[in-house]
Amino acid sequence: MVLSQSEFEDLIADPEKYIDGDIVWTQERSPWLGFRVEIISPAGYPLFLKGSYNSIIAALSYHIIHRTAGRIYGLDLGKEHRNPNGERIGEKHKHRWYEPLRDKQAYIPPDITAPAAEPEKVWEEFCQEANVIHNGTMEPPPDQQLGLFL
Repeated sequence: MVLSQSEFEDLIADPEKYIDGDIVWTQERSPWLGFRVEIISPAGYPLFLKGSYNSIIAALSYHIIHRTAGRIYGLDLGKEHRNPNGERIGEKHKHRWYEPLRDKQAYIPPDITAPAAEPEKVWEEFCQEANVIHNGTMEPPPDQQLGLFL
C-alpha cells in the first residue's frame, strides 16, 4: 500500500494520536540505545515510533513508522543526510512523507532547538510538532561509556 499525500497530511495533523506509558531506553547494539512504542490512533492509523540514541557521537533519532508504508516522519540529529537531488542537509534534519519520494527528502527543522544530548527535551519538541500526545514520561537514557581498556 502506498500512502497518499492527503492521507499523510490527515494522519500527521490528527491531534488524537497518543502514546500510553513511560518510555525506557534499552541497549540495542552497543553503543546504541533505543525504544519502540505503539502510537494509538482513534482513526485507526497503523503506527509505531522508534527512537535511537548514541551519546558518544551525539546522535539521536525519532521516527514514526507506518506499518505498510514504512517511515513517514522522522527527526535525525547528529547524522548528515543527502537528498535525492544531491543536496547535503545538515546533521539536524527531518524527513516528512512526500508521495513521489517517500521518506527520502529531508529539510532543516526550525522547531527543534534542543541538542541531541538532551533527548527528553528533543522528544517534547518532536511530539508537539508531530501532534503526538505522550501520556507518560521519558526516562533519561543511561550513561554510555566507551568500553576502552588501557
